[in-house]
Amino acid sequence: MITVSNIMVNFGGQPLFEDVNVKFLPGNCYGIIGANGAGKSTFLKVLSGDLEPSAGHVEIPKNQRLAKLEQDQFKYDHLTALQTVYSGHKRFYEVYKERDELYAKAEFTEEDGVRSTELEAEYADLNGYEAESEAGSLLSGLGVEESMHERIMGDLPAGVKVRVLLAQALFGQPDILLLDEPTNNLDVETTAWLEDYLARTTALVIVVSHDRHFLNEVCTHIVDIDFRQLRIYVGNYDFWVKASELALAQRRDQQRKNADKAKDLKAFIQRFSSNASKARQATSRRKLLEKLTIDQLPVSTRRYPHIVFQSQRPCGKSVLTVNNLSASLGDEVLFENVSFTLFQGDKVAFVGQDSRARTAFFQIIRGEREPDGGTFEWGSTITTSYFPKENEDYFDEVTLNLIDWLRQDGGEQWEESVRGYLGRMLFTGEDARKQAQVLSGGERVRCMLARMMRVEGNVLIFDEPTNHLDLESITALNNGLKIFSEVVLFSSHDRELVSTVANRIIELAPKGAIDARVDFEDYISSDSIRDQRRKLYGNHISL
Repeated sequence: MITVSNIMVNFGGQPLFEDVNVKFLPGNCYGIIGANGAGKSTFLKVLSGDLEPSAGHVEIPKNQRLAKLEQDQFKYDHLTALQTVYSGHKRFYEVYKERDELYAKAEFTEEDGVRSTELEAEYADLNGYEAESEAGSLLSGLGVEESMHERIMGDLPAGVKVRVLLAQALFGQPDILLLDEPTNNLDVETTAWLEDYLARTTALVIVVSHDRHFLNEVCTHIVDIDFRQLRIYVGNYDFWVKASELALAQRRDQQRKNADKAKDLKAFIQRFSSNASKARQATSRRKLLEKLTIDQLPVSTRRYPHIVFQSQRPCGKSVLTVNNLSASLGDEVLFENVSFTLFQGDKVAFVGQDSRARTAFFQIIRGEREPDGGTFEWGSTITTSYFPKENEDYFDEVTLNLIDWLRQDGGEQWEESVRGYLGRMLFTGEDARKQAQVLSGGERVRCMLARMMRVEGNVLIFDEPTNHLDLESITALNNGLKIFSEVVLFSSHDRELVSTVANRIIELAPKGAIDARVDFEDYISSDSIRDQRRKLYGNHISL
């Protein structure tokens, strides 16, 4: 259990949140949500003791072991993957190291023998003899191949290191588990494994995530940080959406009723205050008016962009024809012999084990990269609009404000029109004159989306568009793509986005491709498609 009493966090005189009084109970999974900058990760740091609050305190029973997902990928570069996992349980790792050092001695003294007996007893109490099996199982479940378990962390790819650090947090069955964006870099199967693990654990789990599907699967409660307050809702993310909308509607309704009542009271007082026969009633109404409080709705930190894609003209019957397209990176084949035809209304999610294959494919059909083999042809009516995975080239070394930055691609040049697109993406007033090169990751993504809306293409191409976006922006993008009536090609790790937008799945692999006109949930559950995927990858299949 965690008890939070009167917590306030203040940065530069501006409180992120204040007067927070909550209890987190074991056996529950709490999902923390809020706008970018609301203080989600900061609150986790306060709970873990990594950040001292400006006021208040956090109480955790001394017999409760807390574990957290480490964010520093380089901290354990000198250890093997297994040792890194062990280090997640501080006391166990201390015993493990001392025990190994003791047995490595060339000469074993009587004192060493006594100490070894003590260590063996504690090692057994800490389930040390099952440690390697548990750590190995966690690593394998999280998609870290057995050949990597004894490798030094510094030699592992960044995506693998993230999974090792997640296994580290889960190791030893902690009583309290704090996870900040645990599904980053996880494929669908590994995320499903983690969802199942968290559903079975008896630990108190507190998680920050932008993955709506994950929040729906694992959370028993949602912790909403907004209005500088923290409020807990029972239920998963979808339930919170409905409950919060209802609560806001009720508050607005009560505010309107109070305002109408105040207006009537003021009118009565003004009308009869000078009438002797009505003076007593006017005085009574004045006292009622003094007691009536018309609360101003607090300003939310949560802001929803307005994302609507329109096309200058509809797609014709011929959209895109791809014949035997292939691409490689050095000696490594990314995909080969990919052939398909796109039709009007297709919304295609491109999936596969290697994100580089999807990026290469998008770059090829955009004319930014030459294929190793094969051809492609766009229809004569097609205008594409592209969201690249990496957008630094659009902003670095650019000494323009956002208004002038958005003007670069032509289109309507009037400032009012340009400001309109920026305003939809939450750049209002003086924000529209920010310098393009100083934007945050999320702000850059919103600028790229504004740029796409201005192009008004009838084929939209997105390569991982939800990176750096908060839940509100992801939801707005999701809704915008659902209602777009033309063609969409995209890749994304956001399962909710893929599941609710795509009506066709194309998987790119070194040994070929799979093209299925189904939604994503049917794709991952289909036995026949699973058999096709085994032919592409062998038994190790993941998305």
